[in-house]
Amino acid sequence: MKQLGIFILGLVTMSCTTQAQKQQEKSIKKEIVMNNDNLEFATFGNGCFWCTEAIFEQLEGVHKVESGYSGGHVKNPGYKAVTTGRTGHAEVIHIAFDPKVISFNELLDVFFNTHNPTTLNRQGADVGTQYRSAVFYHNDAQRDATNNMINALDESGAFEDKIVTEVTEFDKFYVAENYHQNYYENNSTQGYCQVVINPKLEKFQKMYKEKLKKQ
Repeated sequence: MKQLGIFILGLVTMSCTTQAQKQQEKSIKKEIVMNNDNLEFATFGNGCFWCTEAIFEQLEGVHKVESGYSGGHVKNPGYKAVTTGRTGHAEVIHIAFDPKVISFNELLDVFFNTHNPTTLNRQGADVGTQYRSAVFYHNDAQRDATNNMINALDESGAFEDKIVTEVTEFDKFYVAENYHQNYYENNSTQGYCQVVINPKLEKFQKMYKEKLKKQ
């Protein structure tokens, strides 16, 4: 029994060490991303961030995608508060990308093609201001590119209804709780992922197969 106890203790210690190493690796990668002067940022609200994160992190040139909240008036909001619709925040993804590999316009193209920008405060069954379509631009170039694309899409009749996407200057991004990060990757067999996310991913992968990261 004593030897078994030592063996179990060793497994627990090894597990803790492994988890600690993984967390350290994630922190190092995040630090590298945030300190890379060659990267730019894009912040999009296009429905449930479980879906949108899974899409954008597959694009070549995208270094990091974080799920979180932007556009509200409450500091450090949590998921439960945001879902009430009273904090003013939208569920968003915050993207670090290399503009030499993928342009902001290309990200915008994916943005408009992977959600419905004509439904006000709603994406499918998800209803509320937290699910609004929004681009939080980081500079004038992003603002102009977004407005130009909206005008072009409306004029071309790409959608039956007018685009209602909010175009607002970026202020703050609050990272969502840990269990929201890499949600699809960690919960791909869960019902919501199978029924809602999988069809979106399949459509996206067919449409943008040449822009996907190499496996």
